[in-house]
Amino acid sequence: MLYELIGVVRPGNLAEVREIAKTTGNIVLNAGGVVRGITNWGVFHLPKPMRKHNATHNTGHYFVVRFDSSARTQHAVRRTLGLDPRMLRYSVVKMGGTLEELRSVVGEVQWKADPDAVQN
Repeated sequence: MLYELIGVVRPGNLAEVREIAKTTGNIVLNAGGVVRGITNWGVFHLPKPMRKHNATHNTGHYFVVRFDSSARTQHAVRRTLGLDPRMLRYSVVKMGGTLEELRSVVGEVQWKADPDAVQN
């Protein structure tokens, strides 16, 4: 199955984002899956302020990982990200399960932001 993970990490340290993306990729690869691509979207304003671990965050560092794996591996990724205190939010979406559905999907995900949106 092809999955797309969109993660939001607390802003301020690019090394944290790299480490989380690398950990996610290692979980997938160690379980026999394939990482199709990792895309760094950068720091953007959150839709609304988010409170996590006694801190309020107005911005977050977004990244996307597309990977092929089993449902069990996807669950392991979600469990690991849910326990990481650096993660503000994440979402895993199943993009398809058959080769016909997945044939045209690329690894890089382009950000289609509003031209009026504020980017930090």
